[in-house]
Amino acid sequence: MTVSSSKAIPDGNVFLLWRDTRFVLLFCARVVSVLGNGFARVALAFAVLALPGAGPGRLSLVVACQALPQLLFVLVGGVIADRMSRSALMALADVLGAGAYGGLAAMVLTGAAPLPAMCVLAVLAGTATALFAPASEGLVPVLVPKERLQRANGLLRMGTNTSLLLGLALSGVTVAAVGAGWALALNAASFVVSAALTARLRVPARPRGRTSGWAELKEGWREFSSRQWLWVVVAQSAVVVAALNANVGVLGPLMASQHLGGARSWSVIVAAQAVGTVAGAGLASRIRVPRPLLVAVLCTFPAAVPIALLAASAPVWPTAAAMFASGVASDVFGVLWITTIHHEVPEQALSRVTSYDWFGSLAFAPLGLLVAGPTATAVGTGRALAGCAVLIVLATAAALLSPQVRTMRRAEVD
Repeated sequence: MTVSSSKAIPDGNVFLLWRDTRFVLLFCARVVSVLGNGFARVALAFAVLALPGAGPGRLSLVVACQALPQLLFVLVGGVIADRMSRSALMALADVLGAGAYGGLAAMVLTGAAPLPAMCVLAVLAGTATALFAPASEGLVPVLVPKERLQRANGLLRMGTNTSLLLGLALSGVTVAAVGAGWALALNAASFVVSAALTARLRVPARPRGRTSGWAELKEGWREFSSRQWLWVVVAQSAVVVAALNANVGVLGPLMASQHLGGARSWSVIVAAQAVGTVAGAGLASRIRVPRPLLVAVLCTFPAAVPIALLAASAPVWPTAAAMFASGVASDVFGVLWITTIHHEVPEQALSRVTSYDWFGSLAFAPLGLLVAGPTATAVGTGRALAGCAVLIVLATAAALLSPQVRTMRRAEVD
C-alpha cells in the first residue's frame, strides 16, 4: 500500500515481533555482540598501550590490522553468507572473534604479547566482523515478514546503539577497575554468548549452486550495479563517511583541544550524537513515508551542521545539540536505507549486495583519517572542518540528482 503522507506504524507490530522467538534471539545476539565490540574499542587500545615498550606506532599497527580485514574480506563474507546458512556463519564468526579476543586477553594478562602474534589475532578479529556483518543484514528478511521489516530494523538499531553506548561506558570502568586484559576477556565472553544465541536460530542452509564463488561475486555486482539508486547512495556514503571519519577521528578532537577546552568538551559532543542515534532509530521504526529513499538521503544533510559549527569555533552546547540532531537523522537514514534494500533486492543475493554496500561506503574512510592531519596543518583545523562540511553537502546534493533516488516509492508490502 502506497502511503501519501507520513504516519506512525501501528504498535501491534512491536508485540508481534517480540512474540517471535527467532527475532528475539537475533536481537539478543546482535545486542550482546555489539556490547563486546564496544568493550573492544577501549580495551584493545589500553591493552596495547599498557604493554612494556608500547607506543603510538604499535597501537596504530594493531588497530590497522583489525580494521583492514573488515574492508578487504567483507565481499568474501557476502558470498559465503549467500552460499550457506547465514545464522551458522554468524555463529562461526562469533566463535572466531571469541578466540581472537580470548587470545589477546591471555597475552595481555600474562605479559607475553609479541607484536606479530597480536597483529595476527587482530586480523582474525577484523575478519570475524567482515564475515558477521553481511550474514547479519541478510538474515533479517528471512526471519521477519516484509510488512514488519522497518519496525524490526529500527528495533535492532535501537538495541545495538544502546548496547554500544553501554559497552563504551562499561569498558572504561572495567579497564580502570581490573585492567585491560580482563576487559578483553569479557569481550571474548560476549562473543561466546552471541554465538550460542545465534546457533539456536537454526536457519536452514541455502541450496548450494553449481557456480563458483567468483561467479557469485560477479552476480552480486550485477545486482548491485544494475540499481542506480543503490550505487548512487553508496557512492555518496563513501564521501560522507570519509568526511565524518576525518571529523570524529582527527579534526574534531583537534578543534576541541584548541578552542573548546579539551577532551571533556569533545566527550559531551560525541555523547550527544550517540544519544541521538538511539532516538533516531526509535523514530525511524515508527514512521512511514511515501518515498523512503528520498527522505533517507535528505537526512544526510544535518551531518554537515555540527562540523560547520566546529569550524566556526561555536560553543559546546549548540554544537552538541547539532550533533544530537545529526545522530537522529543518521539513524533515520540507516533504518530507511536498509529496509529499502531488504524490499528491493532478491533475498538470495542480499548478503552479497550488502557486502558491496559496506565495501563502497567504507572505501575512503581510511583516506579521510590519513589526510585529515596534514590538511589541518596546511590550511588550519577550521578550514579543514569547513571542507568536510562542504563535501557532505555536495555529495548529498549530487545523490539527489538521481531520478530513482527522488522518485522510488515505498514497496507495496502491506
